[in-house]
Formats: sequence, structure tokens, C-alpha cells
Amino acid sequence: MTPEFAPSRAQSVVALGGGHGLHASLQALRRLVAELTVDELTAVVTVADNGGSSGRLRGEFGVLPPGDLRMALAALCEDDRWGDTWARVVQHRFEGDGEMRGHVVGNLLIVALWELLGDHVDALDLVGRLLGASGRVLPMALTPMDITAEVRGLVPGDPDAVTTVRGQVEVATTEGVISSIALDPPDPEACSQAIDAVRAADWLVLGPGSWFSSVIPHVMVPTLRAALVETDARIIVVLNLEEQAGETGGFSPEDHLAVLVEHAPDLKIHTVLADRSRVGAGLADLQHVVAAYGAELVVEDVGAADGSAHHDPVRLAEAYARILSRG
Repeated sequence: MTPEFAPSRAQSVVALGGGHGLHASLQALRRLVAELTVDELTAVVTVADNGGSSGRLRGEFGVLPPGDLRMALAALCEDDRWGDTWARVVQHRFEGDGEMRGHVVGNLLIVALWELLGDHVDALDLVGRLLGASGRVLPMALTPMDITAEVRGLVPGDPDAVTTVRGQVEVATTEGVISSIALDPPDPEACSQAIDAVRAADWLVLGPGSWFSSVIPHVMVPTLRAALVETDARIIVVLNLEEQAGETGGFSPEDHLAVLVEHAPDLKIHTVLADRSRVGAGLADLQHVVAAYGAELVVEDVGAADGSAHHDPVRLAEAYARILSRG
């Protein structure tokens, strides 16, 4: 990081999301921890997954789905031999043809510690210590939950008919158009440590990631939403690099912002970060929408150099550093 981008003091950051989007954001923010720009980094992770290894463990043991928590922990591993080794270990997925096929080592480790310690947060903290993670990973809630979505376009001959789709996997892969989402139960028990971190943070980062199944769920947990609204922290919304088939097919950057605000109209957004190539000719429209929300638009080259729909952690870290330096 160049000196002109360094803020006057190290700051605390909470990143909220799940899956690959949060993984990329945490890899970027971890670099700012190493450069002493960020002195406290916390991930607050969506816990509604019902597919794959996580879904199987959730169904068998009645626990929170561990997969997105595991990915967040792996993202916080250092770029040294210890960190690289443990990141690969916890992300290792078993092959073969038996009952273990598809399970992930880190998922099994987290569930084992939940059983042994009887506390979600203590177990995750212990895994973080083992990995040498550059931050803390917390679930957004302590109650297993499902995401439901109101979807149009699934009834042949009646494009306006609304169908309720249930489950994170089902919501993420629906062929219809999502109007809104909800949680079941609607008032899950929030993680108190996550609430405390949000209230104490200097900055909150929301996104990138699966918009309806990883990002918006955070504003649907009532006590977490209250903390997000009432905190003095400045909120950065990171837009995705492209629309996501199923969840946000046909969505523009402005559409992503609109549905977030529809689900949380009282959320005070400080900065919207968008990729230059994604905005393209729609820059003026996006600027107008962002200004209407009382926020500042920052347009950077944050996508991978190969043109894939992935954020580049180094470019993203540089963009975060510039935003934090300006306050």
C-alpha cells in the first residue's frame, strides 16, 4: 500500500456475507491487517446453507451449517507455510465412493468442536487460533434457519403468479424472478458477539456475494439489522461483478442496490464500490441512484485480470485502503 492511502490510524472492520464473495473480501481485508491499516477484523457469516456437506451435517446433527464459516476462516489464513497448509487442509473435500464423499475437513472439525465445547463462538475462535487466522469469524445467528423467497415466473402461462421457494440452494438456483426474501424462523437468535462487533466497528462491508442468499439475509435478522442501522460505523456496499443466474438474472448494479434498500430502507450506506468494467456506459445512472441514497460511489478496477466474475483480492485491498483513508 502506498503511503497516501494509509489512514491516520488502524481501524476496525466487520465484513458481512457468505460463500465465495465474503472469502474474496476477507482475503483483501486480511492484507490490510498485515499492513496495520486494519487492527481488528471480524467476519459475520450467513448460516442458512442447506446443500452439500453443510446441508448433510445440518440435517444429521441439527447444527448450524459450517461451510461458509469454514470458508471465512480459510480466507483469513496467512500467506505463509502454516497458513497455506491449514487453509488447504480445512478446504479439502473428500473424494471416493463412500459415505464421506463430498464432506469437507473443515466442516467436520467445526462440528466436532461444537459438540465438544458446546459453544459456537468458542469453537470457531479455537479453529481460528489453530489456523493463525488474521481475524475472528462469527455466525450471524445461532439458530438454524431457512431462506424463503417470493418468486414470479415459475407458473406456466401466468408470469405474475407468485410462488414461495424454500432453502438457500433452491433460492440461489430458481429460474424465476425473486421479489423478496424472508427467514424461517423470522426472528432467529443473533450472535451477541456479532452484534457487539457491528456496534463497535469503524467500517462495515456488505457484499459482494450471492445477493439474496448471502448478503441480504443479514438485514433480515431483527437484532442484527437494528445494530446495522444504529451503529456509527460507515457502511460500504460492494457490488457484484455481474448478474447471477437464478438470483439476480438481468439485474443492473442499480437493481442490486434497489433490492437491498427495499429490504432495509433504514440502512445508511456510506460508500458503494463498483467495478469499472461492470459499470460501463451506465455510470451516470448508477451515480444518480447512489447519490439518491446519500452515499458516495467509488469505481475501481477490482475484478480479476483474466476477466472472470471474481474479485481480485489485491485490487480489492487497494480499493478498501483508499476508501478507509478518506473516511
